[in-house]
Amino acid sequence: MQFIFFQVLMRRIKAIWPFLKDKGVPLRKKIIIVAGILYLISPIDLIPAPILIFGAVDDIVLWTFIIWYFKDELDKYWGGVTGVVKPTQKFKGKNIIDDVDFEVEKEAKKKEEHS
Repeated sequence: MQFIFFQVLMRRIKAIWPFLKDKGVPLRKKIIIVAGILYLISPIDLIPAPILIFGAVDDIVLWTFIIWYFKDELDKYWGGVTGVVKPTQKFKGKNIIDDVDFEVEKEAKKKEEHS
């Protein structure tokens, strides 16, 4: 379960760049992300870096909030993919039947015969 959390987190982090490049995203949202990046790389922190472990706490808290705040929007930009699996790439050389409606009738018939 923890691995899924880290996978989702990494995908959301990777989605920041496509999110910033999208012209449909409001400027104020882009400014929040850019300000977070600038705070992360700037030498000025609320908690000074020489205080060992606690030096990174303010950066972690800030980025946890930013990623949580934009989680729904970042999920749309996971690696530039909209979440659609391209079957020809994933199942190369396999016969794929797409957009088919079906019903399972064998189970219903077997239950009726056994009754």
